[in-house]
Amino acid sequence: MSRFAAGAETSGAAGDEVVVPLDEDLLSDGLADARWVLHDALLAGARRIVVDLSRVHSLGSPALASFLWAHRVCRARGGGVVLRGADRRTREMLRRTGLWRVLQVQRGDAAAARGRSVRERTDL
Repeated sequence: MSRFAAGAETSGAAGDEVVVPLDEDLLSDGLADARWVLHDALLAGARRIVVDLSRVHSLGSPALASFLWAHRVCRARGGGVVLRGADRRTREMLRRTGLWRVLQVQRGDAAAARGRSVRERTDL
């Protein structure tokens, strides 16, 4: 069974939204496993991928490049990639690189439930 089948959740019409929970175990051997999870979600036809980062302590620029690659594919389908639960360091990196304008960033499950994104906040 792939990590996608084991950890990701699909929702929406025909599974067009996929929630991908990332954790330190998935990232421990590098980004290959995380890239495969994103690739599997795209092959399944996801238009929108929500990457749950609440269990990840830090991300590097290669991880952001992977999210940007997935975003390009989702954008062509009329969707995008959402980063949920990004820590302060990750949000700061997104601000410095300007990627906060490309990728939608949500504080966490509570903020997502209220429909608020980091874009709507002034402290990014």
